[in-house]
Amino acid sequence: MGKSLVIVESPAKARTIARFLGRSYVVKASMGHVRDLPRSQFGIDVENNFEPKYITIRGKGPVLKELREAAKKADRILVATDPDREGEAIAWHLAHILKVHEDKCRIEFREITKDAVKQSIKSPRSISQDLVDAQQARRVLDRIVGYQLSPLLWAKIKPGLSAGRVQSVAVRIIVDRQREIDAFQPEEYWTITANLLTAANQPFAAKLSKHKGAKIELPNEEAALKVKSDIAGRPWRVAAVQRRERKRNPAPPFTTSTMQQEAARKLSFTAKKTMQIAQQLYEGLDVGEEGTVGLITYMRTDATRVSNEAISAVRGLIKSEFGASYLPANPRTFASKQGAQEAHEAIRPTAVERTPQRVKPFLTRDQFRLYKLIWERFVASQMAAAVMDVMSVDLAVGDYEFRASGSTIKFPGFLKLYEEGKDDAENGEQGLLPPMSEGEAVTLVDLNLDQHFTQPPPRFTEAMLVKTLEELGIGRPSTYAPIIDTIVRRGYVRLEDKRFVPTELGYVVVDVLKQYFANLLDTGFTAAMEEKLDRIEEGNAAWQEVIRSFYQEFSADLEKAHSDLEKISIQDEESDEECEKCGRKMVYKTGPYGKFLACPGYPECKNTKPILNEVGVECVLCRQAGRPNGKIVERRTRRGRLFYGCSNYPECDYTSWYRPVDEQCPHCGSLLVIKKAGGKPVCGNNECPGKV
Repeated sequence: MGKSLVIVESPAKARTIARFLGRSYVVKASMGHVRDLPRSQFGIDVENNFEPKYITIRGKGPVLKELREAAKKADRILVATDPDREGEAIAWHLAHILKVHEDKCRIEFREITKDAVKQSIKSPRSISQDLVDAQQARRVLDRIVGYQLSPLLWAKIKPGLSAGRVQSVAVRIIVDRQREIDAFQPEEYWTITANLLTAANQPFAAKLSKHKGAKIELPNEEAALKVKSDIAGRPWRVAAVQRRERKRNPAPPFTTSTMQQEAARKLSFTAKKTMQIAQQLYEGLDVGEEGTVGLITYMRTDATRVSNEAISAVRGLIKSEFGASYLPANPRTFASKQGAQEAHEAIRPTAVERTPQRVKPFLTRDQFRLYKLIWERFVASQMAAAVMDVMSVDLAVGDYEFRASGSTIKFPGFLKLYEEGKDDAENGEQGLLPPMSEGEAVTLVDLNLDQHFTQPPPRFTEAMLVKTLEELGIGRPSTYAPIIDTIVRRGYVRLEDKRFVPTELGYVVVDVLKQYFANLLDTGFTAAMEEKLDRIEEGNAAWQEVIRSFYQEFSADLEKAHSDLEKISIQDEESDEECEKCGRKMVYKTGPYGKFLACPGYPECKNTKPILNEVGVECVLCRQAGRPNGKIVERRTRRGRLFYGCSNYPECDYTSWYRPVDEQCPHCGSLLVIKKAGGKPVCGNNECPGKV
């Protein structure tokens, strides 16, 4: 039997697959896409049915030469690129360049294991033109918007700007939320909490809930004081007691979106970082005696389906590791969202017996943390429900009713292993309340009257933005990370305390696009376009017709904007700082990494410097080193992430991800820091022996 050439995208994937195949197979990597639209020109022949002009990507010459030479020596060529639109398009381009007959040359697998790879080789298929066309349609759409809209922004707003079809909608979502926050008018309200003792002298707390049987709201202190006056000296009694069991089921195994959200919440990973590490876990890592193996299934998926073999394996592990009580009578199934690709599986370990602790010695810290998250989420998804003992007590005092509620875990179920993270803190219940019975008299210890103000909606975190994009049907599993990365790099938004804030540029571009390209920034229109791309993939729509329908309206809007839109002058805000090189007053500019100071005399004077917002804390390291005492200031990384450093940098290299406070650790002398809003100061030195 002659040699077979198997082509994949990456060297890591090639190394993993080569281990599973015998000497009659040669495995090579294409290093991603090999052909694309040209960068230097539009590359779409609008008059010729939107025919794309593909060229070899610069730098891919040596790779293609190696592939051609290998192809000449092979009796059979199999293309094993990723099982999605991009992977299918890469396979199509490779087949064209290598002159491979597209019939029965395509193999795919959703986990890189020996069985999966060998099985796929037994059943090659033809390249799916529908999948390729769906990818071509997205690429052509994005090229039309990017290359025809960007020159408008250069001419009317600022040279060098760029616009993207889906990215612009994401910026609009962030801008709209910020405007909602800015317009928010806080409203005062009060709550009353009673600290009480049961007849057996056991303490508990209850909150005011009703007046004369109706829900009560306290808009101001006067209303709260009236309640206090009305119930002063009145007896308290238990009006009703309810006890019940509440079951809580586990979350489904990860999709791309939920993995990105959970990694952001629990590991502080960006969507881009999550996908990079997941790619490494998927493509294969050396785990000792087993050699190089793929640790997780394909990481770009919107499905929650799991294979019968994987369910059988995880149920066996649950029974052996946790006991029969943690195993539900029947396997769990989860409903995928509408339009999910059910041919794909959820993200799961390729072998559940490959526990996180077992592979930990062979993984980097971040690889281990993400693998552990995926493994625990998958195992927990097939475990028994948690059972909670819930008790609620209504207490009567005069015409008022207070309610106390509490819960405790009766049986942990899946919570023994894993609990899903939350974007915002939830109202916590008390632990299980002390025993009480209807009619029992209770004693008031004290009454707490607390003032509050309604809060505006929160700015988006990465997790919240990914969740919102998915819920609105904007983008697909493979696009969430690039969307977020792009809008930060282009300077339309920045990250501040891990939340997105629109820049001045972001506001201006969104307003222009909303005025002249209403459809382009409409979330419903963008979601409908995603559905059309899905229809192309399913073979139910012609990609050129979808493009033509979009282009007719877009080109008309573009022509109107070029003729009607006046040039927008963005006035730079002047600062009090003088340029030390030419004496002009420096102005505030916004770049991809936040605001900075620049000389208005550009290009004659190119002086720039960072804005050093002091936090009111002196640098301990400077004092200890006998240097002029520096101040702790806010700084930003190249990706726009906020951190804290010394104003004497580079002479002083003090940095912290957390806001320092003007207090030193009694054990090591380092500055204390606040790690989360409302939290207590802790030592910022990870090596501190006493660790406050």
